[in-house]
Amino acid sequence: MNRRTFSVLSAGLLLDTLAGCRRHPKRAVQRVFNSDARTLPKDHPSVVFTDVTREAGIDFVHSQGARTHQLPEDMGSGAAWGDFDNDGYPDLYLVNQPGPWGHPVGPNAPTSRLYRNNRNGTFTDITEKAGVANRGGFGMGAAWGDYDNDGLLDLYVTNYGRSVLYHNNGDGTFTDVTERAGVANNRWGMSPIWFDYDNDGWLDLYVPNYVDYDLTKVPPGASSQEYGIAVPFTLNPASFAGVPNRLYHNNRDGTFTDVASHLHVDDPDGRSLAAAFADFMLNGRQDIYVGNDISSNQLFRNLGRGRFENISASSWTEEYRGTMGIAIGDFDRDGDLDMFLSHWTGQGDALYQNLWMEQQQKGKLHFTDVADMFGCGSISYSDAGWGTFFFDFDNDGWQDLMVVNGSTFEDKTDSTKLVAERPFLLWSKGQSGFFDLASSGAAGNALTIPMNARGAAYADYDRDGDLDVIVTSNHGRAMLLRNDGGNRNHWLCAHLVGTRSNRQGIGARLVLEANGVRQTTQYGLQGSYLSSSMPEAWFGLGHAIKVDSLTVIWPSGARQEFRNLPVDRTLTITEGRTVWES
Repeated sequence: MNRRTFSVLSAGLLLDTLAGCRRHPKRAVQRVFNSDARTLPKDHPSVVFTDVTREAGIDFVHSQGARTHQLPEDMGSGAAWGDFDNDGYPDLYLVNQPGPWGHPVGPNAPTSRLYRNNRNGTFTDITEKAGVANRGGFGMGAAWGDYDNDGLLDLYVTNYGRSVLYHNNGDGTFTDVTERAGVANNRWGMSPIWFDYDNDGWLDLYVPNYVDYDLTKVPPGASSQEYGIAVPFTLNPASFAGVPNRLYHNNRDGTFTDVASHLHVDDPDGRSLAAAFADFMLNGRQDIYVGNDISSNQLFRNLGRGRFENISASSWTEEYRGTMGIAIGDFDRDGDLDMFLSHWTGQGDALYQNLWMEQQQKGKLHFTDVADMFGCGSISYSDAGWGTFFFDFDNDGWQDLMVVNGSTFEDKTDSTKLVAERPFLLWSKGQSGFFDLASSGAAGNALTIPMNARGAAYADYDRDGDLDVIVTSNHGRAMLLRNDGGNRNHWLCAHLVGTRSNRQGIGARLVLEANGVRQTTQYGLQGSYLSSSMPEAWFGLGHAIKVDSLTVIWPSGARQEFRNLPVDRTLTITEGRTVWES
């Protein structure tokens, strides 16, 4: 894919900016501008991620047949964790494509798969019984969401063409309700997100759309240059016009209405690949950030009452890189939500530090890219990043990062294959920044193997107290990585049940305090690339033996506080109730 190189502010200017607005001047940031050269600290965690895909019963291969140099073939596909049967264990949906683009779809073509968690470390493929194969769909992404507030997770799957909404019937089966709901999209859908933008208690759906991939408009035999390398014209997204995104407003009767254009959040020229919601200004309203390809990214501030304002330029996030993945989390533990963006080759990944708390929650919202200062910038220049997320894999109380990579350049010796790349497992050492444990083998051999990764998402699928990972590979096998060792520290997991708010509690803000450390997260954060992690709130507690307090600020505005909570367990908190359940 052809993307422009983005010119960032000089390192010196960024340092000056931070020095003038940080609240904690004593916590000096280690000034690192060559993250490849960082020495791995001796006190890094001894966590190993073990490939347990086969023993867990997951046998999933993306697509079939040889590539035919078409853009849709190279872009998929993703994964989604969600507990669809409410047994307390995360289930897994893997999105697939039937084979070469434009070829007839045979009866034995690959389909998307639903794996039910057997609660013993293994899964069972129940796709056919459940009725969620997405047969014939050229699959891209997926996300679980309880759109009708019946306590059961429903599933939305994006495709090139007609996307699909599967309603959970509660008996292990699903019904395709796409047409009745009015959410077919009929565009090239990418990374969907469920969130309640108007806080009416019902989940809405944002669907980023990529390009109008119309080959009839491509000159025969045309090619283009990608950093001096000739590639087929059909692989260059700049050859095709962008298409508007969708914001499906929940009508509370099982149907939706697309209000994206009316609310000016459709980003019609965007070529969008990913989107994420977050309450960046801590005002109880969910903003939308859209990651684009060969188009500037967009940040839409939620003004309330169904109104949005485009603040991309004023927030300093209107970058012009190829953004594939988005991660949201409070990596610096200052109480506001930051962003990490995975980018294409030669552009460097971005770590956007939210300056809202540094500005004492006054004035305009601003971010600044501190990737190099925290050791996660220059390390990525030679790779194309895709799925990404913040997660505390060692439960030490600091948000770590995972980024999966895979080139879109074709192998010079075999043009039917793409060049594989290794992932990054970026361990956070607090104010000293991030250190990659993957390349050195410090986190196990599985993460040293190059692959053409696309989707990535996390969940504690075996419920042993640490976070595991699923990674999907373009034209390759999915890989389930079990976290072995992260549960040496303590942890707390919270599940929410909304009453006045949406049933899942998506968008609630949680603030936890333990041993003098405060952590902030938002419930149900989504992003990554074509993928979604388990919708729950996870806190690593280090050596803390109790939680001093946990505060939940619900989308409805209700506020609950719980004190002296136990550790190493999952709590269920219901809006309006004064007690929690374990």
